[in-house]
Amino acid sequence: WPSIYVSIDVIVNQETPPHLDKVSAPSLLDLLVSLGTHDAQFHIGDLGSIFGYQPGTMIYLAGKLLCHSVPKWENGERIALA
Repeated sequence: WPSIYVSIDVIVNQETPPHLDKVSAPSLLDLLVSLGTHDAQFHIGDLGSIFGYQPGTMIYLAGKLLCHSVPKWENGERIALA
């Protein structure tokens, strides 16, 4: 199907270490979708911010400019589309 995104990553039950997205354009936002049954949190280190990342959460982020991560969570299965 047609998409404005260059790629789609499926992340299953993996911690995501702090990183910048290499493929993203600085002027565009990345879409992150949280699915599953987990209680994870989404960190944006450059802003010193922590957000709830419960299933059903969608985050638009300048991933090439802001360092972000999802550390280990306690319960459930995590699926993320990024």
